[in-house]
Amino acid sequence: MMKRFYSIFLAEFAAAVLTLVPARAEASWRIVARTDNDVVRVLTEAGARVQRFDDAATAIMQAPPSSGVLLLADHYPQQTTQLAPELFDHARDRKLRLYVEYPSSLPELEFGPPQSLKTGHWGNILERTVVASDAFGDALKKQRILMIHDCHYLPVKANRPHLVVARVAGYDNALYGLPSNDVHPILFEHPAGHTLVATTKLSQFVTARYAPLNGWEPVWRMILKWVEPEAEVPPLRWKPTVYPSFPREVELPADVERQTLQRGAEWYRKSGLLVHPSWQARYDRPANQGPATADWPDGHRAGPGAGREEPSGDGSLGLLEGFRSKIYDDGSQSVLWWRRADNNAESAGALALAGSVLNQPEFTRIGSNLANWLTGQSVLSTGAFADAKHPAFGLVGWNDVPRYFGEANGYDQLWADDNARAWLGLLRTAAALGTDKFDERLTQQLLAMMRLTGRKGFTVPHTELPSLASGGWEQHFKGSSEDLSPHYQAYVQACLLWGAKTTGFLPFKERATQGIRRMMEAYPQGWSATNDQYNQERARMLLALAWLVRVDDTPEHREWLRRVATDLTADMDACGAILTKIKQGPASNDAYGTGETTLVQANGDPNTDLLYTVNFALVGLHEAASATGETLYRDAADKIVNFLCRVQVKSEAQPQLDGGWFRGFDFGRWEYWGSDADVGWSLYSMETGWISGEILSVLALRQMKTSLWELTATSTIERHFQTWRERMLPDDVLSNQ
Repeated sequence: MMKRFYSIFLAEFAAAVLTLVPARAEASWRIVARTDNDVVRVLTEAGARVQRFDDAATAIMQAPPSSGVLLLADHYPQQTTQLAPELFDHARDRKLRLYVEYPSSLPELEFGPPQSLKTGHWGNILERTVVASDAFGDALKKQRILMIHDCHYLPVKANRPHLVVARVAGYDNALYGLPSNDVHPILFEHPAGHTLVATTKLSQFVTARYAPLNGWEPVWRMILKWVEPEAEVPPLRWKPTVYPSFPREVELPADVERQTLQRGAEWYRKSGLLVHPSWQARYDRPANQGPATADWPDGHRAGPGAGREEPSGDGSLGLLEGFRSKIYDDGSQSVLWWRRADNNAESAGALALAGSVLNQPEFTRIGSNLANWLTGQSVLSTGAFADAKHPAFGLVGWNDVPRYFGEANGYDQLWADDNARAWLGLLRTAAALGTDKFDERLTQQLLAMMRLTGRKGFTVPHTELPSLASGGWEQHFKGSSEDLSPHYQAYVQACLLWGAKTTGFLPFKERATQGIRRMMEAYPQGWSATNDQYNQERARMLLALAWLVRVDDTPEHREWLRRVATDLTADMDACGAILTKIKQGPASNDAYGTGETTLVQANGDPNTDLLYTVNFALVGLHEAASATGETLYRDAADKIVNFLCRVQVKSEAQPQLDGGWFRGFDFGRWEYWGSDADVGWSLYSMETGWISGEILSVLALRQMKTSLWELTATSTIERHFQTWRERMLPDDVLSNQ
């Protein structure tokens, strides 16, 4: 059954993204490359006649006069392509047309040493490929943006290049044109004629996942036509090595949600992100503070993963945050080598729920181990966080890396939204395991979040451990600050509402409700939109509003929930993707890649965000449907789930990615594409927590036909509450609030 779906998918995919041409004439392309080169393989599969050679001398000497030869970069990026001067002379004398990749030298040209694309401080790629001529016709016009992943190129001066690399802002096109400096030719014609030069390797467009898909068929059609002008280039079709699980329109299997949950849970084991004792020593090495090192070549503790041959851990040592957006020349991706509290807790909850639903104890065991590691061993929950006399008692740190940025320690960073999601992840874990083991910790963390929530119902979005230690928590609890950002506030408010229901402690409800009321009074113009993205804020707000209805079911509270959900779903595409809407993308080429931002340049770019919007919309809509019984929320959640099942990553070539979800998806092209401008968590990022942890938890709850609110209705944390409430929020503090 599944083979039929994939066959349909690949056929439709090829038809949608690749240009069709008339039937080919009999022609032969002489190519110097290994048999596994993408061009050799794609041409061969297209039925073209390919004469493959192991060395340039044989190919050039045997080529008929006025024919063409492609010399491809077999040893890229470690070695440039060698071409003896006499061979170039021989080719010129016989009027051969050469295409040469990554050449060590060519007459009349002076190449600099190989360079890689410029990166930002967090390792994000700042340069992309831009079409600079009309050589590709209407299929690929000037200013069009392409991505050559892990591009290494040879600096050279060239007039009228066809492709260049440069730092440009834009989604599909370079919005502000090419900059005046640092524009490097990638594809151009030699000034003496008869040679087309690529300063990088263009012939690994399949393996290295060059994007977008419909941009590379015109590039290779142009190159092949240039080499053999009289030949008809056959239709070029290839299966991407990483692609969505299903096309937009195909009918999904009846059990697709369960399959998606199964594959998503398996992804954790295949990803290589679960820390194993045999390679933890690499993790424990000192963190670099900016410059690349052998261990972390891609910025802050980012670099290749442990490797496919390395064993995967069982959760007892935690798991790494996820994959960075950088794609290497073999198609694999950079890994972020640090452990975060929120990611570990969310993943623990997702795996514990998945194990219960799927009746697979191994998933349950990994989820339990992650929760045990986080609460009992990690620096993120021990030390000051376990000291009842410390103002940070009960909270969790952000990541466990010392000096992760300059002199700042990762575990000293206290983010409100991350603490709330860590708490929710641990709550899911406890409910799935049916254990009261974490009740005391959940009680302490709930009260710790309350201590940082001021009179108006708003918590401090971010503080640091030294600051909290010196100033105390009372300054925040007694303060009257406002922060109209659902991104930072809504999940803390949701946790407090759950606490009010479970413990009967009225201040939880009072402060959360007051903050939500003020938020809705300011909606939407007064909200602070993280990443300049209002649908992201709406998605975050849904959970707090749904649980407010649970605690206090009034017409006004239902209207608040309905208003936000209606505005959000108004921007939902028929496929279930939620549009990203912003005020403005990067305002210049220099601004590209300088901050945390969205994956679009302007409204209308067909990209949806699974890190900040779709994931949290699903969580909120699922809880809203359960709280109200209204079809508005249930139908919207169904559409999102349908979409997520379709765009879950499928890959045989990169199994460590199979079953996960990338941050960005272009639902117009139906592929992974967008502006890669974010400094750290961009287009191809794949998060253990924020994305997979949240999505899989809801998929499991749907299989159980319940909600998190209902699943945790029998929680027993109340038995710890009074003891810790009196210690953490003494009566004298409450009476003077």
